[in-house]
Amino acid sequence: MSRRLPPGCVEDTDRHGNVRVYYRAKGANKVRLRGTPWTPEFMTAYHEAAGEAPKPPRSGIGVGTWRWLCTKYFAECADYRRLDPRTRHVRRLVLEATFEEPIVPGSPKFFGDMPLSKMIADAVEVLRDRKLEFPEAANARVKAIRQVFKFGARKKFAPFNPARDVPYIRTGSAGYHTWTVDEVRQFEERHPIGTKARLALALLLFTGQRRSDVVRFGKQHAKGGKLTFTQHKGRNRKPKKLVLPILPALQSVIDASPCGDLTFLVNDLKRPFTDAGFGNKFRDWCDQAGLHHCTAHGLRKAGATIAANNGATSRQLMAIFGWDTLKEAERYTRAADQQRLAEAAMHMLEEQNSSETCPTDGASGTFSVKS
Repeated sequence: MSRRLPPGCVEDTDRHGNVRVYYRAKGANKVRLRGTPWTPEFMTAYHEAAGEAPKPPRSGIGVGTWRWLCTKYFAECADYRRLDPRTRHVRRLVLEATFEEPIVPGSPKFFGDMPLSKMIADAVEVLRDRKLEFPEAANARVKAIRQVFKFGARKKFAPFNPARDVPYIRTGSAGYHTWTVDEVRQFEERHPIGTKARLALALLLFTGQRRSDVVRFGKQHAKGGKLTFTQHKGRNRKPKKLVLPILPALQSVIDASPCGDLTFLVNDLKRPFTDAGFGNKFRDWCDQAGLHHCTAHGLRKAGATIAANNGATSRQLMAIFGWDTLKEAERYTRAADQQRLAEAAMHMLEEQNSSETCPTDGASGTFSVKS
């Protein structure tokens, strides 16, 4: 079975979320290895760091195999390289996990060594269905495989994209829990104004932005009563600049809170939070308030729900939250419209002419004969 990294290699993530590979030997300083693991360039640097003579390329990476195509994708695909570091790291883990999947349970042959000519839709379905107990992970496999074959077909490395015909699994999941008003109040009771936790809540709820944006907000973004910034997600592929009014409720919390020089939110070392560090800290704050099922992203959903219930249109939600399509916004406006229409029409179920009897008074049970 192939290894994800050569012996002695470790992965480290820096404070910017970049994943780097190092060779670490006992009693010696670690040496950074550049390039994509298992490629000839990487292996040359690896053997130099280990003090060994270069060895021939691994026989496991045969030309025209699934592992070979993924290695090409990691090294040469511009779309992959433009992804956020965290997204690249996760996608790489998803794809490399498929290398070690046996073609048939108990078989000594693995998908990583499968020729591309045999990687048809049925093979992709097998890889998807190996994760049926975790539908989101199964869909992540399909999505990643589609992207690899899209690159391979464009570069003529693969004849076609078999994953294109493999559907996602319908999960029926509502995703992250959406905070209720009572849960927000419960958090506020535990974390009063003047605490970092309350400042974090206000920034998330009253801007409607992701944690990756909230941890970067600072005084330099707030001018003339407006918050001007480029959303962190997708900044390399499709930059999206937003200008949002700063609500009085948010401004009052900022004014009463200790803030950093470059960012409003800072950690215990007075430094800006990393995305992961803030997520962990916010998890602690929620647990302290007894909200073990609540998350930072759930506040973004709560903001969209509140705005829709207050009459915001789909276009207005797109402007606030930075969505590109109506699909996401209409998820909230449809729910709000359903509630408003139901409240306006519910009385019609019992409204009758004066000459008619109550629908439940009839001898037949539910409805009267005249009804």
